[in-house]
Amino acid sequence: MEWLDHFNKSIAYVEENLAGAIDLDKAAQLAQCSSYHYQRMFSYIAGVTLGEYIRRRRMSLAGVDLQRGEKVIDVAAKYEYDSPTSFNRVFKGVHGITPKEAKQAGAKLTSYPMLTFKLTVRGVHAMEYQLIDKEAFHVTGLGLKIEQNMEVAQKRIPEFWNEVAASGELQKLLPIMDQNNPGVLGVSLMTSEIQDKWEYVIGVVSEEKAEGFEQYEIPAAKWAIFSGTGPMPGAIQELQTQVFQEWLPTSGFEYDELPDIELYLDANPENAQFQVWLPVRAK
Repeated sequence: MEWLDHFNKSIAYVEENLAGAIDLDKAAQLAQCSSYHYQRMFSYIAGVTLGEYIRRRRMSLAGVDLQRGEKVIDVAAKYEYDSPTSFNRVFKGVHGITPKEAKQAGAKLTSYPMLTFKLTVRGVHAMEYQLIDKEAFHVTGLGLKIEQNMEVAQKRIPEFWNEVAASGELQKLLPIMDQNNPGVLGVSLMTSEIQDKWEYVIGVVSEEKAEGFEQYEIPAAKWAIFSGTGPMPGAIQELQTQVFQEWLPTSGFEYDELPDIELYLDANPENAQFQVWLPVRAK
């Protein structure tokens, strides 16, 4: 599988630069996708964010360095930490002991091995999906600009949903919703074309512009659409993981460099009805 080879090349680059600066854009280029798509696919396939993987690998190597007798301040600098304090905090989070304690004979450390991507045949759960070619359309709503870091995005986006729901702004959008395309959308506008920002949009499909809201164009695309139900946010996260781990690798398609969408038909947190829209292109 070509995309597996690309991802493994990106991991090799990360490993070669654990003791130094890691350019996430370069890692994404080696994986042949945008920084956002790379970080997102990584987290779903590996089960851990790229940032957390890098921290775990660096701390694994740092533990070895400390037991070899290297100074804490030197090891902290080696793995890109500006101060021993921040290094101590991360090190203890991984190993459960301080760097000073790790230098003692017999200290128990935790080691996380290098990650390798490979295809695992699963297919335990049947997956129903639709492939739909859709012309460009508009979404009217509210946008949140976030820094290009998946860990930050994963924390900030749920907060944004709560803020929009509490403000009452979402209710103002419902009257202008296109009745042929019902539901509230969460749109990730985080493609390689947007170099200086990531933006997440909450809105509805509508050709109308409304005061106080922005209008965004979603380009024409082929969408693989998956439906699900269940308690939030666990149910949609489980579906997204299944899509990336089981469907995408053997589908004959690859993740396109376009926005991706979560569509909520019923946002009841106890039993939501939702869809995942994944932009795809033939390999």
